[in-house]
Amino acid sequence: MSAPAKPRLRTSFHPLTVAEVTRLCDDAVAVSFDVPPELAAEYDFRPGQSLTLRRTIDGREERRSYSICAPAGAKPRIGVREVPDGLFSTWLVREVRPGDEIEVGTPTGGFTPDLARPAHHVLIAAGSGITPVLSIAASVLREPATTVTLIYGNRRTETVMFADELADLKDRYPARLELVHVLSREPREVELFTGRLDAEKLTALLRLLPEPERVDHWWLCGPYGMVTDAQDVLARHGVAAERVHQELFFVDDVPPEPVRHEEAVIAGETAELTVRLDGRLTTVLSAKGTPVLDGAQRSRPDLPFACKGGVCGTCRAKVVEGEVAMRRNFALEADEVAAGFVLTCQSLPVSDAVTVDYDS
Repeated sequence: MSAPAKPRLRTSFHPLTVAEVTRLCDDAVAVSFDVPPELAAEYDFRPGQSLTLRRTIDGREERRSYSICAPAGAKPRIGVREVPDGLFSTWLVREVRPGDEIEVGTPTGGFTPDLARPAHHVLIAAGSGITPVLSIAASVLREPATTVTLIYGNRRTETVMFADELADLKDRYPARLELVHVLSREPREVELFTGRLDAEKLTALLRLLPEPERVDHWWLCGPYGMVTDAQDVLARHGVAAERVHQELFFVDDVPPEPVRHEEAVIAGETAELTVRLDGRLTTVLSAKGTPVLDGAQRSRPDLPFACKGGVCGTCRAKVVEGEVAMRRNFALEADEVAAGFVLTCQSLPVSDAVTVDYDS
């Protein structure tokens, strides 16, 4: 059984009013937004999708993508953990208050389940990776024949985001939700539940599932190392790749690519870039060493993006002519890449002419 087709809806921004800011732990909050009736359809999210926030800092527009942590049908809400010196996270965790207005993009992303089909879902999350996982779990459990196993790794008890909501969810669905907390820096009575969610620990935890290859869907969300370890472990246990879905929150052991800014003078080999967005074609000349997104943004500042690190998938487009080399990919699944989709923030032109379609 495979997940439903993955939508990558283009985002458009609107000023939304902060409805509530809830302290989750010392360094994390949940921020919910009021959506006016005329925008309700645009912000009707699917569990597992994300919101991109934007603001101008020192004259430069900055964007960050945050997963929605509310169940389907609720107000859009994001969970944010403070990152040291984070331009967005520190502001959201320490300064934002109810009544503030924030530019919020419409929901995007394809890390989403089929809510209508009964299934057994296993969700594995670490740290702030719980945000889309909470949304997915709370939503799929509304189907009476669905069961969920949720494995959640953190450092200590006081760092667990949404601890009360997870406990409430367990109380609401005691027979259909198995909730496992694993702490890396705090001993627990059962040794199995102490340690990092690495390959060894995940292999041991699979003993909780007598037939892991028969689980309908696996949802992995967290740092790069945890996600790749989980993928390897599941593959060794015979789990089909199409049953495994992943989303990265940050790439902790792979250095981020520097954000490049196109210079006025183009040096070296060039490529003719054509982009289609909202039905409009634009052609520009760009250096072959410059990512498609950066090169085309000089003429099309409306091109979608958020992280520019190959993680969020917001800049996804289909190559319909020419060839590119994608340096990093932590967002697209194998079937999307096979169909010609790329992350334009990570794709360097190889051929002399390249056409990408953001509308596909």
